[in-house]
Amino acid sequence: MENLSEKKWVEGFKASDQAEIIDVRTPEEFNAGYIEGAKLINIQDSGTFMAEIEQLPKDKAYYVYCRSGKRSEMACQLMNRAGIKNAYNLEGGILDWTGEVKQ
Repeated sequence: MENLSEKKWVEGFKASDQAEIIDVRTPEEFNAGYIEGAKLINIQDSGTFMAEIEQLPKDKAYYVYCRSGKRSEMACQLMNRAGIKNAYNLEGGILDWTGEVKQ
């Protein structure tokens, strides 16, 4: 797990063809605006979250975000425990995101 600035987070995602963006906010937060290409896996739905994380390919890189970076940091730690070594947290979350937000 690694906390990355927006610049490094975007650079890392763009440099990998085996990367996926994961949004760990609630469906309501996601529907209010999300980073293009993000897959929603709600960390607050703990049973479903772990089941979905365990289904993810372990060899991919995952770029994870939430509203402020706290939930996504926890998600990255849980992903590491599930065997995913390449989980990257967006510092500051979508609150500090300067890129485009889809709705």
